[in-house]
Amino acid sequence: MRKRKKLLFAVLTCLMIFACGAITVFAADGGKEYVPKMYSSFWALVPPVVAIGLALITKEVYSSLFVGIAIGGIFWSNFHFEKAVLHIFEDGIVGVLTDSYNMGILVFLVILGIMVCMMNNAGGSAAFGRWASIHIKTRVGAQLATIVLGILIFIDDYFNCLTVGSVMRPITDKHNVSRAKLAYLIDATAAPVCIIAPISSWAAAVTGFVKGEDGFSIFMRAIPYNYYALLTILAMVLIVVLKIDYGPMKLHEDNAVKGDIYTTPDRPYANAENEIVEEKGKVIDLVFPIVVLIIFCICGMLYTGGFFSGTGFVKAFSASDASVGLMLGSFFALVVTVVFYALRKVLKFRESMECVPEGFKAMVPAILILTFAWTLKAMTDSLGAAEYVANVMQSAAGGLLNFLPAIIFLVGCFLAFATGTSWGTFGILIPIVVAVFQGTNETMMIISISACMAGAVCGDHCSPISDTTIMASAGAQCNHVNHVTTQLPYAATVAVVSCITYVIAGFVQNALICLPIGMVLLAAALLLMKKRTESHS
Repeated sequence: MRKRKKLLFAVLTCLMIFACGAITVFAADGGKEYVPKMYSSFWALVPPVVAIGLALITKEVYSSLFVGIAIGGIFWSNFHFEKAVLHIFEDGIVGVLTDSYNMGILVFLVILGIMVCMMNNAGGSAAFGRWASIHIKTRVGAQLATIVLGILIFIDDYFNCLTVGSVMRPITDKHNVSRAKLAYLIDATAAPVCIIAPISSWAAAVTGFVKGEDGFSIFMRAIPYNYYALLTILAMVLIVVLKIDYGPMKLHEDNAVKGDIYTTPDRPYANAENEIVEEKGKVIDLVFPIVVLIIFCICGMLYTGGFFSGTGFVKAFSASDASVGLMLGSFFALVVTVVFYALRKVLKFRESMECVPEGFKAMVPAILILTFAWTLKAMTDSLGAAEYVANVMQSAAGGLLNFLPAIIFLVGCFLAFATGTSWGTFGILIPIVVAVFQGTNETMMIISISACMAGAVCGDHCSPISDTTIMASAGAQCNHVNHVTTQLPYAATVAVVSCITYVIAGFVQNALICLPIGMVLLAAALLLMKKRTESHS
């Protein structure tokens, strides 16, 4: 027995010595800025590629994202176990959750969940559903109404996804539109609409990246060349009106017509759905909170930009902080909504407070995926993925001048797809474009900046680890992997047509000629897909 105790003591002593040695190594390295051996190399892109590949193969997003995070941590630490674990948790998960911007988005997300729960319990959603059933009588009408609402809510993509989802979900369910199709319509009217809306958080982000130029003016002039955003809106309308469904979406839509709007057995938000009280509540109980939310969120963004301190309207939006603005706006909208329901006697104060945990629970899947997605981005950032892509871009800028818009579009697609961020992609590519064309060819600079924005939105639109894609799944209450796999063929079709259009734009350099060509090519491609799908069915 004593021998065992001595052996255990010796082992523990060795472990303590080893731990102290490891701490000493960290302390010695603390004075130097640590740079991983794989920094700014091709290996920096491996973690997100593995995570995305696993998610699409296994149909399980949480473990897939964590595997990507683990690979990133291992690469960063040069296969040192302790360093990898500390990097993943301290710099990764804890780092992204203690980031003020990210935390503001999570608070906004939770408040939206609470408000949706309140609107359901107050009967506002049911009343709107009854009103819509009188005015919207077809599947096509329900989908077009979703598109119109998505275009109207152009302030911010997060706000768009959750608001359109909560309002239109009862209507699309009633008309047997699949949750996957609803998620696609929400996602396709989020970032693609925000990136061509002058008054939006996205416009503010883009103008901030154009150094040495009039950012807002350039943003306005780039809109006619933003082919992916413009063609995505056209594609949605054609797909809905002409009833064009292909790829995995066709199975979901065929099943929805038969009454199964999910197709797969996984219903991630089913337990969080609340019973809707049919007998009380009017349309105003849904419309008023939404309108108040829009007004307060706009005011919140203007406040963060200094509008109420004398800054101009446009400049205030350009300098706004979307995270803080949406968080403050949604909080005050929540307070007003609680008071409004209490005065209307459709929801007592105690009943409103009961919606707080329920709304939080409804958003847990989205919060988990967002946290893992942000952590994966932190891993790729620490490996220098952005610097690697920037170096590749600068080395390729010389001899392919006329093809540069198309090349920039493809690079933007890949970078945003791999990292799951549009804004990060803007920040990398736009300064490079300005440096290449500044003072030489202004039209090509405008086209190329637009290609940056279009490529970033395209990659963001397709990426399973994009926060906007995750929000669209949450808004539609759709299985996340289902949303990604069904949306991908539609987004890829528009991306191919957009790339061809950018090749033409590089030579023609005229929006009035290039955009109509892109529209004709897109219509032809969609009609071809419809004919091909019908011939195989």
